[in-house]
Amino acid sequence: MPRPVRCRRVEFLPKFRYFAPSDKAEDEVLLKIEELEAIRLKDLLGLMQEECAQKMQISRQTFQLILEQARKKVADALINGKAIRIEGGNYVFGSCSYVCLNCGKVFESDKCECPECHSDRVVCQKGKGKGHCFRHHGRN
Repeated sequence: MPRPVRCRRVEFLPKFRYFAPSDKAEDEVLLKIEELEAIRLKDLLGLMQEECAQKMQISRQTFQLILEQARKKVADALINGKAIRIEGGNYVFGSCSYVCLNCGKVFESDKCECPECHSDRVVCQKGKGKGHCFRHHGRN
């Protein structure tokens, strides 16, 4: 059984979620929110990869994979004249309220991990936290 995908912390949600060439684009690429955050942290803010990974609360290797996927999608759109749609992904914006499926503890956190038993088998209680988790909902 594969390991569950951990939520990626993002500090920025884009105002504009669709970009297209001036002439009509027939194809589009889907850029996830956490992929846009990786580009923002590394390429726009110029942070070191370790800092970016810490801000997103993921490993450096996972950050590198997300960044490579994002850059490839943006390059594909620019080179081949495709539109870019920004939506979805596995991310947390702000803190979120969770229920641990392992021990039953209800907690608010900016991490997708139970503070009691350290399990990552947690479910977001959508809309009950200060932020919003898209780990199980996929889209905004």
